[in-house]
Amino acid sequence: MATDPLVSTEWLAAHRGDANVKILDASFKLPGVLPLPKDDYLAAHLPGAVFFDVDAVSDHSNPLPHMFPSAEQFGRDVGHLGISNADTVVLYDAGGWVAAPRAWWMFLSYGHGNVRILNGGLKKWRAEGRPVESGEVKPKPATFKASYDSNRVRSMQQLIANVESRAEQVIDARAADRFEGRAPEPRPGIRSGHIPGARNVPYNLLFDAATGEMKPLEDLRAAFTGAGVRLDVPIVTSCGSGVSAGVLTLALYRLGITDTALYDGSWSEWGQAGGPPIATGPA
Repeated sequence: MATDPLVSTEWLAAHRGDANVKILDASFKLPGVLPLPKDDYLAAHLPGAVFFDVDAVSDHSNPLPHMFPSAEQFGRDVGHLGISNADTVVLYDAGGWVAAPRAWWMFLSYGHGNVRILNGGLKKWRAEGRPVESGEVKPKPATFKASYDSNRVRSMQQLIANVESRAEQVIDARAADRFEGRAPEPRPGIRSGHIPGARNVPYNLLFDAATGEMKPLEDLRAAFTGAGVRLDVPIVTSCGSGVSAGVLTLALYRLGITDTALYDGSWSEWGQAGGPPIATGPA
């Protein structure tokens, strides 16, 4: 069994003062949702936490939203956040399990295994009356050497080939009405529906909305198997733009399935006008 990527609020409260423990706020929201995550961070964050901007730590030459950057850029950007290869990185986000798992998978994909996620995030931390602070933390830059593992990420070309071969199961983290094509996409010009053959496990089914904590392992397993997912067959996770797919990736990792891949472009790429074939209706 792989090490559980989650750490408790109790653990972080005991270790947040350790010199090699670095805390990152990786909160994210869909386009147009205000206040912006950075503004939320400035208003209240865990003491010492630095803001990890999913849009900034991305390939700016790619028109798609927050695509994985080069290893060189990731290392440079993370180094500017004060992270070195010797550090234990603890990620959290401000509410739902949306962006911290994406950032966690990025760290793993760039060769940094010593990365964890705060179970319950800022929501649970504050509910327990633990301290927060406001304003921006400006860390001392560090050196971070990144090496990219392409096995953890999939491209649209790989997913197009997979529609024919069905070698890998594709699991979509979007809400059922978006997956089935009954609701419009939040990004303009994107078609409605899903990748042919994909299964649907909406990411919000995997955590407790009241506490922000991830559900117990047996509930996670039931969410996947109930959606027709076979846990003994290779899996690729997908979503709207490659962020909430990380929630599925995290849940599978906690179930011991650590060799999944994430479709980086996700529906913001596949769903473009003139893109590959789409399916609608239930899986």
